[in-house]
Amino acid sequence: MHLPGTESRRRTLLHRAWPRLKLAAALVIIAGTALLPRRPDALYLVPAAVLAGLWLVCRMPLLYTLRRLLVAQVFILGIAVLALLSPAGRPVFLATLAKSNLCILALLVLTWTTPFPELLQALRRLRLPPVMLTTLALMYRYLPVLAEEARRMERARASRTFSRKRRSGWQNLGAIIGHLFVRTADRAERIYLAMCARGWK
Repeated sequence: MHLPGTESRRRTLLHRAWPRLKLAAALVIIAGTALLPRRPDALYLVPAAVLAGLWLVCRMPLLYTLRRLLVAQVFILGIAVLALLSPAGRPVFLATLAKSNLCILALLVLTWTTPFPELLQALRRLRLPPVMLTTLALMYRYLPVLAEEARRMERARASRTFSRKRRSGWQNLGAIIGHLFVRTADRAERIYLAMCARGWK
């Protein structure tokens, strides 16, 4: 799975940096952001300024960044709402939103400037458990396959459905997700058996 403009992205300084250095820098930024006070203050400008500078240097498109941050908001808002219900209330809610988005932006810069196989190599040199690395590699390999499977199922559903009611659309979406889960489990079992047949432990 290659993103458009991969060759042009290679010309930036961040793309040529060592993967382990970029991974360590991202972890430092994320850890530092997580340790910020539970109430928004001027300290939040430090990681924000660093990430803004890195974003400009790596030439990551604005639309690409906003789309992925928008997807992440589904999970971020779920966590932030729980913080809103805490006794501290609104300050913790705002701090959670800011911290989460800064951490996601750090990961976006890392993945934009470092191909996934290079990240796996860096993690391997850090001696992460081989099972975890194998799981990540398989996930990276088969996510596009599952996305294409979901698109085929959606096209098949659309070609057989003539109702435009919103309720019907949500029911069909639930059915697609259920069928996709079943197919994913079945494919995972077949892949595991094929790997075991080839001597994988």
